[in-house]
Amino acid sequence: MSDSRRRVVITGAAGSIGRNVSAPLRTRWQLRETDKVAADGVEHLDVTDLEACREAFAGADAVVHLAAVADPESSWDELLPANVIGAYTVAQAAVDTGVRRLVLASSLQAVAAAPEGTQRRSTDQARPANLYGATKAWAEAIGSWVAASSSTSVVALRLGYFPPERPDPAVTPKRELSAWLSARDAPPSH
Repeated sequence: MSDSRRRVVITGAAGSIGRNVSAPLRTRWQLRETDKVAADGVEHLDVTDLEACREAFAGADAVVHLAAVADPESSWDELLPANVIGAYTVAQAAVDTGVRRLVLASSLQAVAAAPEGTQRRSTDQARPANLYGATKAWAEAIGSWVAASSSTSVVALRLGYFPPERPDPAVTPKRELSAWLSARDAPPSH
């Protein structure tokens, strides 16, 4: 008996957000979970390897790209492989294999330098406050390019902070606390 559910590949499936969203998604879609390090039920995939991404995405209906270095304090050398090259490689492989939908994990860091009290809209230009945010603005730009130049539709999600526990309001800056993405917002996988 074949599985008639849509096939979805998740990159970064072993990361904190990937672990939390995979279980609920498994009930609706046939998932292929990938990450830079293979783990229980998660296959190895280097998102900087175009051929490996093409192979992993072949026959997929959608790709949810969560793989990235997610530390706003990261250096260029740390961010370049996964966040810059990986974003391009995943997008190109999705187009090359005819993936219908590409979902890109961006970050509120892509607009974190907006003045305090300014409501940010999806149509606002990127305004990163750090190099990590700039790499997420790059991923959004790659998504725009894919959507404009191919039949692959793209959604870029600007995710908030995702620490395992609620940040302490006494020591967490208000801006970070207001951007907290709880595990309840991204249902846990257990």
